[in-house]
Amino acid sequence: MTREEFRRKAAEIPDWAPGWDAIDQEFERLYSGQEPAHFGTDMRARAVFGGDQYLDGYSLFQSTKGYLHLVTYGMTELYAKEEMLGAEWNRWGYEMTMKIRAEEAGQCVWAIGLMAQLARYTYQKSDGFSAERFLGFGGQALDGGDSRITALLFAADTEARTQESIYGKTEFLQLVGITQPEFLALKRNPERVPELMEKLKAVNPDLVTDMGRTESLIV
Repeated sequence: MTREEFRRKAAEIPDWAPGWDAIDQEFERLYSGQEPAHFGTDMRARAVFGGDQYLDGYSLFQSTKGYLHLVTYGMTELYAKEEMLGAEWNRWGYEMTMKIRAEEAGQCVWAIGLMAQLARYTYQKSDGFSAERFLGFGGQALDGGDSRITALLFAADTEARTQESIYGKTEFLQLVGITQPEFLALKRNPERVPELMEKLKAVNPDLVTDMGRTESLIV
């Protein structure tokens, strides 16, 4: 798209959001015709207005496989911004996703808070995440309860494909909950990440985070 074409379209469509459209396009492919549960960030709390929220929203889709699929909006450029045209990667180059063993959106509020925390860290510290990275939270359950799922492993989303927008590529980086023994095993030897990923996919091909999981696949 040329700059002239961009300006013309931006003038014709005041609320044009090409980056947002790229995300929606992929999730429409996965969940055709489904209206997701959507959570929008309070405008006054957004970083652009001086707040501490770096994501504009989150959508939750119901999978026929028995989990909810959560995706963020805001790690990439969402709106009409001419200076972002033509890059290889759209801003951080990814949006976060998570597949959660849950029946309703209210059971996933903790995951939204977790993603907000990760986005804040990335924007403030200029430190993005990538597949095969892992992250602990001091042994505390991700949902703040008594679950044994206390850490994250990052992976390419098992279903959502990389999208191209006028601002560059957008990957979907899936957050996968792991146990504290699994996290400590990876911390001792990061080269075991492929081993854990293989074991997880053998029993859980979609890498769904089940906060009720108790077994550790590596120690």
